[in-house]
Amino acid sequence: MRLLVLGGTWFVGHAVVTTAISAGWEVTTFNRGTSDPFLEAVRNIRGDRTRHADVVALATAGPWDAVVDTSGYVPRNVLDVAHALAPVAHRYVFVSTLSVYRDWPVKPLSEQSEVLYCPPDACPDYGTDTEDGPTRYGYQKAGCETAALAAFGADRATILRAGVVLGPREYVGRLPWWLGRVAVGGEVLAPGSPNRTVQPIDVRDLAAFALRSITDDLIGTFNICAPVGNATFGELLADCAHSTRSDASFTWIPDDFLLAQGVRQWSELPLWRTFDGVWNVDTAAAQTAGLRTRPLELTVRDTWRWLVDSEDTGNHEQAAEIGISREKEAQVLAAWHRSHDRSS
Repeated sequence: MRLLVLGGTWFVGHAVVTTAISAGWEVTTFNRGTSDPFLEAVRNIRGDRTRHADVVALATAGPWDAVVDTSGYVPRNVLDVAHALAPVAHRYVFVSTLSVYRDWPVKPLSEQSEVLYCPPDACPDYGTDTEDGPTRYGYQKAGCETAALAAFGADRATILRAGVVLGPREYVGRLPWWLGRVAVGGEVLAPGSPNRTVQPIDVRDLAAFALRSITDDLIGTFNICAPVGNATFGELLADCAHSTRSDASFTWIPDDFLLAQGVRQWSELPLWRTFDGVWNVDTAAAQTAGLRTRPLELTVRDTWRWLVDSEDTGNHEQAAEIGISREKEAQVLAAWHRSHDRSS
């Protein structure tokens, strides 16, 4: 199987490439990077997907059985790239996001839920950010989906709407932050309820399904998350303690108290969000089509091993915005304990 991966050097793209290599596929990567993490295992084509000449040159290097696009964020660019590759690739797999749904994260979702409108030739300034609602990122990704379908047609395109993706090489820093905080030990502020269910998908399981969509000639759109009820927040933090061999103790503080203390959801306490739809995404279509998800404890364990062993542990711009400060955490914990002392 001949595969072209747009991106392919860091998180989702890296997982797609390594999974394909392990399966014996012939892999080509296209990106702007100056380093080659795969040595002689792939054919590297250096270029910028926003430069027309680079994309034209890329198309002449085909053909491929399939393209997996992990780096498309602007509809007009995805449209141009997909049109250039349509004559030299049989299938186009576009990695999208749950953010394309108008009601994410407020309401439960399925593939039939309403999607944000964005034209396939939209520029990067299309869409707006709203608090706890649609984002420009969501609008843009929705336009990218439309662009992929416009270029390849519904019978040659597959759309993967990924939820929260965790695992080794995660650059957003959500699971790495929790692992780092729990490893320090002591009293850890835990958000909401330990029984709140979560649905993160391991990056390697996302990659495996992307390749399955090619080998099984799957068409259509799939929500890519772990099944509802697959794990809880309490199990996630317990797995962090187990993997790091930490003596941390967890103080679970209700949502309303945290909100009153000004704790920011999703960023200061990663993966914590109070809306009903955050972790209520129907994945039946993907499960029926062959999506398999490993236990969350394995994702946690392997991410910790990567953090310990890797020279590059994801100190990226996005990761800098993740996590509550130790000072604020202590203040919130103290306020919680005071409120209990007064009520006792």
